[in-house]
Amino acid sequence: MSGQQTTASDPYFPANGDSRYRVHRYELGLEYRPGPNRLAGTARLSAIVGRAPLTEFQLNLGEFKVGRILVNGRAPHYAHRGGKLRVRPAKPLPAGAAFTVEVHYAGNPKPVRSPWGGLGWEELTDGALVASQPVGAPSWYPCNDRPADKASYLISVNTPSAYTVVAGGRLLTRTTRASTTTWVYEQPAPTSSYLVGLSIGMHQTVLLGDPGLGGVPQTAHVPAHLLPNFSRDFARQPAMMQLFEELFGPYPFGEYAVVVADEELDVPVEAQGLSLFGTNHVDGARGSERLIAHELAHQWFGNSVTIADWRHIWLNEGLAKYAEWLWSERSGGRTAHEMAATAHRLLTTQPQDLKLADPGRKLMFDDRLYERGGLAVHAVRCALGDGAFFRMLRDWATVHRHGVVTTAGFTGHATGYANEPLNDLFTAWLYEPALPPLPTPHGAAPIPARPGYPPMNGGGGPAIRGTASA
Repeated sequence: MSGQQTTASDPYFPANGDSRYRVHRYELGLEYRPGPNRLAGTARLSAIVGRAPLTEFQLNLGEFKVGRILVNGRAPHYAHRGGKLRVRPAKPLPAGAAFTVEVHYAGNPKPVRSPWGGLGWEELTDGALVASQPVGAPSWYPCNDRPADKASYLISVNTPSAYTVVAGGRLLTRTTRASTTTWVYEQPAPTSSYLVGLSIGMHQTVLLGDPGLGGVPQTAHVPAHLLPNFSRDFARQPAMMQLFEELFGPYPFGEYAVVVADEELDVPVEAQGLSLFGTNHVDGARGSERLIAHELAHQWFGNSVTIADWRHIWLNEGLAKYAEWLWSERSGGRTAHEMAATAHRLLTTQPQDLKLADPGRKLMFDDRLYERGGLAVHAVRCALGDGAFFRMLRDWATVHRHGVVTTAGFTGHATGYANEPLNDLFTAWLYEPALPPLPTPHGAAPIPARPGYPPMNGGGGPAIRGTASA
C-alpha cells in the first residue's frame, strides 16, 4: 500500500487539492525576516499527471504576490484568486507524464481562516510557527493540499542567525553568512502537505535519551527558561518511543523532534517527524504527559499511515487516543479498560449525534471523536483478545507504512484477525450515532507493567542526556 494515491476530492474540503495529478517532491527555498513578518519563497514541485491529459491544474496558495511561474521551464497562463493558483501550461501535459512547476512568491504570511481559527503560518511574538492541520499549508507554500497526496520535501530557510529553524526531517546543513543562517532539512518519507511543520524561534537544542544506544534520534528545541521543567515533563518520552516501537513496529521516520514555542498553544500539534507544544504544556509536573504520548503515536497513525480524506480522521485520533491509554497501562498507571470506562461515562452525558466514520466537517475535531475513537479501538481489542489485537495493530502500521488508508480498509484488516464477524461491532461504533455499551474484555488481563517503563507517578531521570547548542 505504500505510496497509494486516491483520485477523489475531499468531501469536507472540495476546494483544496487537485486529484488530476500528484506531487512526489517539493523543494522549498525560503527567506524569512521575523520583524516585518516577510516571507519570500521559491517552490519547485516535481509531479506526475494522472490518467487523463492535463490542460490546466490548480495549486493552493495564500495571499502572496506571485512573481513568476514556470511549467517545464516555460511560462504558463495563470490566475491567483481566493487561495487558488490556477495554471494552464503552454502545452497540454500528457497522461502519466512527469512535469515540474516552479513558483516564485513573496508577501506577509498569515493563517488560513477556518472554523477552528487561523491555521498554518502563525507569527509569534518573536519568530513563527507552522501548524497546518487540516488546511493551513497554503499559508506558506504552494501545494496540492490534500492528505492523500504525499511527497518528499527539501526545505531551505534563511533567517537571522539568532533564530533556530526546525523542520521535520534531517538537518542536512546549517550555513552562516554575515548576520543570517540558512538551514536545510530533508524529509525523504512521503508526507502530506498539512504535516509539514516549521518553527523559527529562540531555542536551545537538547538531546533526549542516549543516542549511543542505537535508538531513534530524539531532539528537543526549548526556550532556555523552560529547560528545568521540560527535563521532567518529557523524561519518559524515550520510554514511550521504546514501547510504541514494540507495539506498533519500528518508528517510521529517521528522527523525531519536539519544539516548545515560547507562547501558549491551545493544543499540541503533530507534524511529520515533529511535534509542537506550547509553554502551557510544560509545567514541571508531567501534567501533559498523555499529550506527549498522543503526539508521538501520531507518527505511526496519521503521519506514516495517512487517511485518504478527512472523513476518516477517527483513524488518526482514535488510535492516538488509545496509545495514551496503552502508555498509562504499560507504565504503571490506570489500565486501558479503566481509561475506557472513564471515557464512556463522559460520553453518556454528551449528545449522541456523532457518526465516527463520517463525522462531518463541523464535528471532525470534536472531543467526542477522540474519546469514542479510543473506545472503538478498545472494542476491537476486547473482541479479538490481546494476542490477535496487538498483531493486528502492528501489522496495520507495517503493511500501510507511508501509505493511504480508509475506514473500510481498517475494518477489513481487523476482521482478518477475528474468529467471528465484526460487522455488528463496527456498525455500532463507527456508523451509528448512539453510544454502544462499554466494551467488556473477554478474559484479557491488563498488559503488565515491565521493567524499563517507569511508573506514572514515580521518579524517572531527566530527559536531557546531552546538549547541543543551536
